[in-house]
Amino acid sequence: MTGLIAQPKQLRTPKLVHNVTWEQLEEIDESLQDFPGLKLIYLDGLLEITPIEEDHETVKSTMGILLESYLRARRIRFYRRGGPTLGRKEDGARNEPDESYSIGTREQYPDLVFEVVFTSGGVDRLEGYRRMGVKEVWFWENGIITIFALEAEEYREVENTRLIQDFPLQSFLKYVSYPDQFDAVDEFLNEVNAQK
Repeated sequence: MTGLIAQPKQLRTPKLVHNVTWEQLEEIDESLQDFPGLKLIYLDGLLEITPIEEDHETVKSTMGILLESYLRARRIRFYRRGGPTLGRKEDGARNEPDESYSIGTREQYPDLVFEVVFTSGGVDRLEGYRRMGVKEVWFWENGIITIFALEAEEYREVENTRLIQDFPLQSFLKYVSYPDQFDAVDEFLNEVNAQK
């Protein structure tokens, strides 16, 4: 069964603003509070302003529901952090992950971050997360998940998560684009349990 998530024919380009101070970033953020649906990403004076659309929200929500159902079924303790703004002036970086999780224990920054990509170009999100010490970043783009794991202060692309032992990434990916979230979780867990 194919998914009903719209696949962008061409990635959209975010709005970039150069030479923005941290204080200006905070002012811009405050002034945009009445305009939901915008994501602000910042790194060393470069500000990326990206609109968030329905397809984006559907993918990120499905990824979160699937991951959480798997972790609960395996009795792996986790803390969903959602998509709060992460970063500090001292880091020179600020990111707004689509979803984020602490695995095992809750710390200042999450262990795992999801980024759903419907835009191209802009701020180097991995560099911001590196400065924050986020252990893994999962990028979903056009039905593919690319995982970056932090090793020796640098991100390296890996084939599967290192945070969750024996994670069924291919099954997970299949159900992210499933047409119905409820059915996706049921069928994902049935498939995973059948492989025990």
